[in-house]
Amino acid sequence: MRIEQLQAFLVVAETGSFLKAAQKCGVNQSTISRQVQSLESELGVNLFHRGLHVKLTVGGQKFLHYAQRIARDWQNAVHDLQELQAGKQTELCVAAVHSICAYYLPAVLQQFCLDYSHVQLRVTALGSDRALKVLKDGLVDLAIVMHNRYLASNAEMAVEPLFDEPIEVLMGADHPLAGQPTVTWSDLARYPHIVFKHGYGMQRIIQEELNQQGITLNAALELNTPDAFRGVVRQGQMIALLPRSALWDARHDTGLAIRPLHTNNRTLSRQISVVTTHDRLQVPPIKYFYELVTQHLARINQELVSTLVHTEPLPPDLDKQFPRQS
Repeated sequence: MRIEQLQAFLVVAETGSFLKAAQKCGVNQSTISRQVQSLESELGVNLFHRGLHVKLTVGGQKFLHYAQRIARDWQNAVHDLQELQAGKQTELCVAAVHSICAYYLPAVLQQFCLDYSHVQLRVTALGSDRALKVLKDGLVDLAIVMHNRYLASNAEMAVEPLFDEPIEVLMGADHPLAGQPTVTWSDLARYPHIVFKHGYGMQRIIQEELNQQGITLNAALELNTPDAFRGVVRQGQMIALLPRSALWDARHDTGLAIRPLHTNNRTLSRQISVVTTHDRLQVPPIKYFYELVTQHLARINQELVSTLVHTEPLPPDLDKQFPRQS
């Protein structure tokens, strides 16, 4: 059944005449007759009594209710799609890793809300793998995550790398490793760790590195928010591997220490990317948000990184041994 057939049937039912229906639709009477006959053939029932006055048959009366509902649904669907393409959607849903939500997105969110005040922005903090999963399932429009070559390699995905950030070691200020300028993988193996739960990109990237190093860490506790990591690490001997953006607040906490991870002359890091689907990039609010993130997050990262230069003092004894270069 085609929508033209349905519309022809409804106009004939409304006007009671094939001629009047053709005049109302601006087509030949033969066109209306052919559309109705094709519909009757598909349904296997006559819809009209044809004579001086065209009337609905019993089957036609039964079908009229469904035809009207289908026509309304079609009109609503066309209207909604036109609104979508015109950028008149009512909401935009974003999933992003916790540290990105806290330190990178606020300025972008404010700008978007100013420019698209009619669109309600919904932002959810999720682990990278989970965020990509809900994007693929159509539950969010865009994700800002740690790059995942498995989930983001699909041809339908539009992926824009934003920046790389190093992974560092968080520990209590009195932890034995706090007395070192850097930490090695063999150092890490000696202490219990707090790790991310399964489904977080950090958990995966660290495990891949451990496999390469042939080292097994003592995973004593699983958590999923930077605040929880800081709270537990401050209490004792546990340490944690976290991306730099999750450690901004920790740098100002006298109860905590942060040390770089020494990994054979290379930096263990994660790549942050913004991901959506190519079809969503045709929708103006989504495209605009994607462009805002692409344009501003790398710059914001550079500004945040620049604030770290000469701002995190080493313990006094280490500062003498390893003076900062100007």
